[in-house]
Amino acid sequence: MSIDDLHLNLRNLEVEDYAKLKVLMDVVYNDIGGAWEKHTIDRLIAEFPDGQIVIEDEGRIVGVALTVLVDYETFSNPHKYDDLIGNREIILNNAKGDALYGLDVLIDPAYRGYRLGRRLYEARKDLCRSMNLRAILAGGRIPNYFEHAAELSPTQYIDQVSRKEIYDPILSFQLANDFLVKRLLKKYLPEDERSQGYATLLEWNNILYEPVARVLESRKTQVRVGAVQWQMREFASVEQVLQQVEFYVDAMADYQSDFAVFPELFNTPLMGLTDQSDQIKAIHFLAGFTERFKTEISRMAISYNINIIAGSMMEEDSEGKLYNVSYLCHRDGNIERQAKLHITPQERRDWVVEGGDELRVFETDAGRVGILICYDVEFPELPRLLAEQEMDILFVPFWTDTKNSYLRVRHCSQARAIENECYVVACGSVGNVPSIENLDIQYAQSSVFSPSDFAFPHDAVMSETTPNTEMVMFSDLDLTRLRVVRSEGSVTNLKDRRKDLFDLRWRDWSWKSGANPDSY
Repeated sequence: MSIDDLHLNLRNLEVEDYAKLKVLMDVVYNDIGGAWEKHTIDRLIAEFPDGQIVIEDEGRIVGVALTVLVDYETFSNPHKYDDLIGNREIILNNAKGDALYGLDVLIDPAYRGYRLGRRLYEARKDLCRSMNLRAILAGGRIPNYFEHAAELSPTQYIDQVSRKEIYDPILSFQLANDFLVKRLLKKYLPEDERSQGYATLLEWNNILYEPVARVLESRKTQVRVGAVQWQMREFASVEQVLQQVEFYVDAMADYQSDFAVFPELFNTPLMGLTDQSDQIKAIHFLAGFTERFKTEISRMAISYNINIIAGSMMEEDSEGKLYNVSYLCHRDGNIERQAKLHITPQERRDWVVEGGDELRVFETDAGRVGILICYDVEFPELPRLLAEQEMDILFVPFWTDTKNSYLRVRHCSQARAIENECYVVACGSVGNVPSIENLDIQYAQSSVFSPSDFAFPHDAVMSETTPNTEMVMFSDLDLTRLRVVRSEGSVTNLKDRRKDLFDLRWRDWSWKSGANPDSY
């Protein structure tokens, strides 16, 4: 048959199709009794019409997928084919079921090789997603097992099929369509002599599933981020800085942003209000404003209904130690902190800044987010630890003086997005302030990076600013795409890590108080 002669149509099965369906089922299922009776198919169409899918060619049914709704907890555990069948061979469809159960997929032998089975499986997956169901389950025959039963147990046979050492027409196909073998089913279909009564319980998980009870409480999946490429300038007072901050928060809220992002140490020009001859005193002077900034920015987050990544600011603890800290001001009034962990030589030398010792993923109403301040993003272990906690968006407030230092942050940020299958929002500052030491030059081009796959821009850059220009950047982020790429992407970095060879852990800091560090 020439491919030019094909005229394929995918549609739902109808009662009038039974005669054509019977011809196909009698051919394919000649070894296990042939076609279902007409009243069985009629009842199946009446109770769950969307689940019965056919492919026809010029009116001839050449492929079919029959499906029912089932209770996941019941049928994800050991069961038999007869558990799906009631009196008079009526297939039991559970209208309140939370999973699909694949009864049959049949392809006309004359049409094999055109991947029609894949079309039917993809149609089932689309149905599962559209109905917000947990999974697709199936009891899969292993019809070639009889040829190997003398030397292989069923589990050994399944293992060799999964490693492609043996080909099984049903199991090999299901594995190629992202189904996983959950368990071996015994006496599933006793009359199936080729499979010797065995079957595999297969499962395809719907990663987009949301329990119905949680739909109203579920997080947003479409998230808008606004980021300020902040101009460093001289300010005469704290009020002037806060006025500028509020101007941008107001603007980003007007565009319905879920997050407003500011750069690292954006309020540093306030050091110009004190003596510059002693940098240690000047930076402690700057830290004295942090509580007021936290309070005012939190007020803005509530008033403008927007989550604010408040760049970073200097925080002084009760012992007089300084930390470079970013604050997440939630729009519900909650405030959380993330200290910079890796301190640059300049920060350590000129300001005696300490590194923090905690790393967190923050739950927000618009995704799970992490914050790494500038230099921290150059250490790939940190984003990987956050990714293991299912981080969706990584915010990187940064402050770089030269283009080469900026490029370190940019390239590392983009690598982190690809490695960890997340979005990365890098936000920096621009401008020149010659009157303030350590603030004389800035270089930045703020950007939003994505994973590198078909669902995202070809260069994996969602949005970016004009270099060295004060402006606001907006980007719409689809969190659903992250879930899909992590499960079904061209590559799946997080799933494919060789945890049998290496792992990554956060060291317990209690060894500092005298415990043996080798025990952690």
